[in-house]
Amino acid sequence: MTPSDSAGAKPRQIAFLGTGLMGAPMARRLLKAGFPVTVWNRDRSKAEALSVEGAAVAASAADAVRGADIVFTMLSDGKAVTDVLFNQGVAGLLKPGAIVVDTSSIAPPIAREHAEALRQQQVHHIDAPVSGGVVGAEAGTLAIMAGGDAAIVESLSNVFAALGRVTHVGPSGAGQICKLANQQIVAITIGAIAEAMILVEAGGASREKFREAIRGGFAESRILDLHGGRMVNRSFAPGGPSRLQLKDLDAVAAMADLFGLDLPLTAMVRDEFRDFVADGGGDTDHSGLLLHLEKINQRMGEKKL
Repeated sequence: MTPSDSAGAKPRQIAFLGTGLMGAPMARRLLKAGFPVTVWNRDRSKAEALSVEGAAVAASAADAVRGADIVFTMLSDGKAVTDVLFNQGVAGLLKPGAIVVDTSSIAPPIAREHAEALRQQQVHHIDAPVSGGVVGAEAGTLAIMAGGDAAIVESLSNVFAALGRVTHVGPSGAGQICKLANQQIVAITIGAIAEAMILVEAGGASREKFREAIRGGFAESRILDLHGGRMVNRSFAPGGPSRLQLKDLDAVAAMADLFGLDLPLTAMVRDEFRDFVADGGGDTDHSGLLLHLEKINQRMGEKKL
């Protein structure tokens, strides 16, 4: 059965641009919910993998959006979104009343620029970055932070329901601000858990048993569960690459400068991620910050000998 806004209504056509780590499982959720989805990715093989599940595969982003009612973007950064929407001609092909839902994590000012440029073409824009990682994308349990017109967000409720839980957080750009705040919490908490893991092992305790012992206490969190588990198992295949965590922290720093804010904890963890990425950890999961902190402490130990 195909979802629609009302009985007998023609289902809205969805184009999904960017089917990488996050985009592919999100597009798959939409397909499983019965939506007609056309997919595009720079690496065509990543889009073609969805064809067996019913997706139409487009040769270009422009081809993907022809006739689309809703266009999702899940791309690496603001530059990539700008390139696809405006340099590759996507925006000019969108019909009046179409909705662009940008689930990428980009700088809030860029999101607002995109919203204004599309508004002039009578196209709606929602910045709707997500949190929950690949696990959440696969399970359809993403936290979706939506900025833009509340009525447009509400009109997409059955679409968002296939992906997770959506919250309208304010006007254009507000979704991206909330995502950056989310990334602050994620990065700082990852750093705190990594340092705690180093401390308990130095003191002779088991990292695994430490994590088990504090479950259910005040330190319990989704990050302790997922990323703490990665640290215990030393499994750092990227769900969230450290280079993208650093990209988000750089965007937080830019917003802090714009608003005249001092965010010392964010600044410190940003420095650690910058060093980790510079040392070759860019494509390691952000929980792999543990490796960087271990290396620092190993050097300190060697200096004492």
